[in-house]
Amino acid sequence: MSIESVLTDQLLERFRTRAAGYDQENTFAIEDFKELVELGYLKALVPVERGGLGWDFQMLALAQRRLATAAPSTALAINMHQVWAGVAYLLNARADDRLNMVTDWIADGEVMAFGISEPGNDAVLFDSKTKARTADDGSVAFDGVKIFTSLAPAFTRLGVFGKDEATGELVHGFVAKGPGVISLNDWNTLGMRASQSHTTKLENAVAPSQWVHSRLPVGPNTDPLIFGIFASFLTLTASVYVGIADRAVTLSQEALNKRVHHDGSKYSQDVRARGLLAESAMRLLTLDALQRSVAGDLEAKVDHQGAWFPKLVALRTVAGDTARENIQSAGQLLGGGGYFRGSEFERLYRDVQASWYHPSNAASAANTIASWLVGPLES
Repeated sequence: MSIESVLTDQLLERFRTRAAGYDQENTFAIEDFKELVELGYLKALVPVERGGLGWDFQMLALAQRRLATAAPSTALAINMHQVWAGVAYLLNARADDRLNMVTDWIADGEVMAFGISEPGNDAVLFDSKTKARTADDGSVAFDGVKIFTSLAPAFTRLGVFGKDEATGELVHGFVAKGPGVISLNDWNTLGMRASQSHTTKLENAVAPSQWVHSRLPVGPNTDPLIFGIFASFLTLTASVYVGIADRAVTLSQEALNKRVHHDGSKYSQDVRARGLLAESAMRLLTLDALQRSVAGDLEAKVDHQGAWFPKLVALRTVAGDTARENIQSAGQLLGGGGYFRGSEFERLYRDVQASWYHPSNAASAANTIASWLVGPLES
């Protein structure tokens, strides 16, 4: 099935219409979620013979972009489920089957969420403030706090990690929603409100031994799981912001075709307005090429070796920068009506600010790329 046959124009318009209500009421995008489940969108990477859509990773990235043109907050929420689907897909394609259980769960209707980020932990995947205690039967109990847990009202499985003080290892596994997995219901933010990305508190949250899939050393390492998480998260999160950048160009184009000056001349004939629109479109064309290149190379298993992480962080950073710039330009072209609470532009202006906070942030991305080119900072 094509992306457009699943995420139809009619569906996108329904999502766009509902977005204002979710934002105003600070509620989860439940109707959007139900429609996506019914369409099989959460099973996008599952093979057709197992009830999925049978898409590849690049198709999913482009689909997330299309969804975000209508409802960025819904796209960001679903994104965290799709990130785990993507990690499992990318690892399996590289002969690593440790997350095949995730694909099995998704095929059975489970909903995944991403419990990695922690307050005050800028090491991200390379260290953890969460405590992991391994029992004699191999199960692991996690105690800690995870932030930005998107899809909080709907997930059934949460991917987490923590540090085992007995061994010094970082232990990765999955816990089921239920006892020990506590949502603080604290999502009341500037934007992306319908994602309901609540803080999750882990109190003796137990991952059965068969759900504990990796034990890794503290610090950067070359384990395929780390690459898979970064690749899926950065690429698919970038797609949400490519979608916002894309929508900003459409809104700007519509404004030029509709608005007229007081003397009756069209905005489409205004040199300055045309320049703003053209600059936005050029930024989008550049970003489009980067998105397709990175997602396509992941699908094709291109071996960029040391250049992979710079490519991934560049995509995520440029996507956020471009989305903010294009929204800024749209604000200059849409007129004062866009400034009013409840307009699509006003909502997108707030939603796009979330791009500052996703890993990897601009400073981290710059350090990654500089280290690739001239080596790490000397201690």
